[in-house]
Order: sequence, then C-alpha cells, then structure tokens
Amino acid sequence: MQFKTISDIENPLFNRREIEGEIHTEVVPSRGEVRKILAEKFSVGDDTIKIRTIKGKFGSKVFLIVANIYKSKEDKEKVEHRKKKDFELEKKQAEAQQKESEKKEETNENPNSSTPENADKKQTTQEVSTLTNQKNTESLGEANSNQNDKKEVSEETENKLKEIKNGEQKN
Repeated sequence: MQFKTISDIENPLFNRREIEGEIHTEVVPSRGEVRKILAEKFSVGDDTIKIRTIKGKFGSKVFLIVANIYKSKEDKEKVEHRKKKDFELEKKQAEAQQKESEKKEETNENPNSSTPENADKKQTTQEVSTLTNQKNTESLGEANSNQNDKKEVSEETENKLKEIKNGEQKN
C-alpha cells in the first residue's frame, strides 16, 4: 500500500494535524491498517490517530483517507467522541492483556505445571479409566454371580434329582 499526502493542516486549537491522503491498494484498507501506515509515515503512536473516513470510488483502487493526528492520547480523548464499540474493544484488549500476564506469571511460578488443556485431558482420561474399572468389576461381579447362580441351580437340581431317586427307591 502506498500513501500519498494531499493536505496536512496544523490545528493548534485542538492540538492536532488534519491529514488528507490517498492510498493505492487492491482492496479497501481496514482502519487498523490505515492507522499503522499513518503511524509509520508520521512517526507517531497509533493511539493518537483518529481515522475520520475511508472513501473509495467504484472500480477505483485509490481510497481517500481523512484522519486527525493528535499530539497526545489525552488530547484525542478530550476532543473525539468515543463510540460504544470503542469502549468494548478497549475492554477486550485489557482483558486479553490481563490473561496473558496471568499466564506468564503462572508459567514463571510453576514452569513444570500443566496447561489447562492438559489438565482437562488428564481428568478425562482418569474418568474414563475409573469408569472402565467400574465396568470391569461389575462385569466380573455379574459373571461370578452368574456362576454362583448356576452352582446354586445345579446343586438344587441335583438335590431334587436325589430326592426323586430316593423317593422312587422307597416306593
């Protein structure tokens, strides 16, 4: 992507520079991409840049960019209206940074500790092995009880046969 500056106006009332320029690219650039390009070109932080518009004409590969570059992040926050989407984005970024720092602290404290994914895998394998052991003991118990039942049945039938034979012999 190539950026060409059309106008660069200094606005001391708002402590900002009002930039208009063109970007030559195949697809519509995202606000993040434009912000990075402007930050590199004007040597400023991307938290001080507010993209006003990105306009393109049908079939054209040239996009008009209107942006404001503030002298500090505080100046930007004083002047620019923030949308709900911006608040949510900042909140998500803060949460992501917090999670990353917690993970780093956790790995620094316990370098041999397992990750949550590995802990879940270990737990499921333990559960599976416990269930299979229970199933095996139940099936062994059923087999033993079936054998005991067969023994009891066979003993009962033998006793009945003996009684019948003894009864026939007595008659």
